Amino acid sequence: MASGPLAGVRIIELAGIGPCPFAGMLLADMGADVIVVERPAAQRSLGGGGAMNRGKRSLVLDLKKPQAQQALRQLIQRAEGLMEGYRPGVMERLGLGPEAFADTHPRLVYGRVTGWGQTGPLAHAAGHDINYVALSGLLSLSQRPGQAPTLPATVVGDMASGGLLMAFGMVCALLEARGSGRGQVVDAAMLDGANLLGSLVRSLASQGHWPASPRQNFFLHGSPFYDSFECADGRFLSLGAIEPAFYRELLQRLELIDEDPSRQMDWSHWPALRERVARRLKERPRDAWAALLEGTEACAAGVLSLDEAPLHPHQQARQAFSKVDGHWQARPAPCFSRSGTRVPSPAPQAGAQGADILAELDLPEADRAMLLRDGQETPTS
Repeated sequence: MASGPLAGVRIIELAGIGPCPFAGMLLADMGADVIVVERPAAQRSLGGGGAMNRGKRSLVLDLKKPQAQQALRQLIQRAEGLMEGYRPGVMERLGLGPEAFADTHPRLVYGRVTGWGQTGPLAHAAGHDINYVALSGLLSLSQRPGQAPTLPATVVGDMASGGLLMAFGMVCALLEARGSGRGQVVDAAMLDGANLLGSLVRSLASQGHWPASPRQNFFLHGSPFYDSFECADGRFLSLGAIEPAFYRELLQRLELIDEDPSRQMDWSHWPALRERVARRLKERPRDAWAALLEGTEACAAGVLSLDEAPLHPHQQARQAFSKVDGHWQARPAPCFSRSGTRVPSPAPQAGAQGADILAELDLPEADRAMLLRDGQETPTS
């Protein structure tokens, strides 16, 4: 039996890429019975959820077939929630939109994650992570003086703005439905999520504490105390000494004691001091600086690769990663003092639990056999 605060909750997830599999993973990590419905192998692209399918059960259905649509309809009737990441209107064309369950399953929570949302002029337009973050205004926050804005691929738009907010919305709606007896649609737009993630910055800007110019804003990579700097071995160290006390300690540990700490926010002084800091950090390898600065009030940490991060002593002490099939996976988060969570495990092969899942449904034996054959197809080359 699954452990976790969501044990006993069943969610149907229609397979996709990016935010929907991530949302499903978060719910499965917390103990929910997440059944991911994959397309037949010949119709799949980009490998679906991959490791993000950990903790889920998998079934293959070809939704072009009426028998598969009927099986999915029955699955949904037996679940508390459904999540899908198609463009608006796709599920309606299959006869499986929210209205199809209004009478027969009024408590259903129907989660829909898209880039632009279910409504608005761009609702049906194509897009990806970078586009949604750009339109929210957040992409401009990563700009360096004289350079184009950049951001980590998929993290802000797909995972945080889409998947994380989708999972949060599903849990909120599931909790409300248990009290009201009524489900609802969760419209999780990555654009909306990105707008929300910018709340602190917008608050600072409204108070006059967020200069638009990268040259005057220490967050925008122009200051000597908040950025990543190259070290002697070509690797990087991050500095984040914002508060005056932390800044003073950083100057002391870098042996820049002739610098006046009171000039920290004098942006006209930044270029010269930044050059000094950069030269100083190039005198030692990254790990030597990390040994000197990590864990102090100087607010510093090595910029680690994906392979290095799980091996850091702090990550190891918190058992933050597990190796699964030879690859690192982050453990479920957050941690709970009493409720357990699932231990990261290999994702199921597509359709691995198909026979067991279909056995729960009221389907003719011939239909069940045909649907299982769809799950045994191999990808075309």
